[in-house]
Amino acid sequence: MSEKKIFTLQKKERLNSKIIIEKLFSGGSKSLPAFPLRIVYMPIEEDDYPTLSILISVPKKKFKRAVKRNRVKRQIREAYRKNKFILKDVLDKENKKAAIAFIWLGNELYESSDIENKVVKLLQLTAEKLV
Repeated sequence: MSEKKIFTLQKKERLNSKIIIEKLFSGGSKSLPAFPLRIVYMPIEEDDYPTLSILISVPKKKFKRAVKRNRVKRQIREAYRKNKFILKDVLDKENKKAAIAFIWLGNELYESSDIENKVVKLLQLTAEKLV
């Protein structure tokens, strides 16, 4: 019997622990670029966290207007939501957990399909590195 995949992004899947965010950006992590995105990832050992938790960052330095920053975050969130099983299935099989952060590097807006391709590429690369 096959499992039914649920393509949602629940609140518990969002990274909001200041301790883990600090560890993620203080040097205990690795990163991979795929312009205009960069993914920063780190394995987590603690039990009370979901298999995969994410953070999305679009710097104010890149887009002054909140409307554009929010659009980019929406595009990244949607691309991740549809393709998260690329990484989640690998982590479940290995019985591991991870925290990831998507950081926007570009200075201009892109089509949603372009962003989705980059997110898929980054998730595949991260899955290879974490196993």
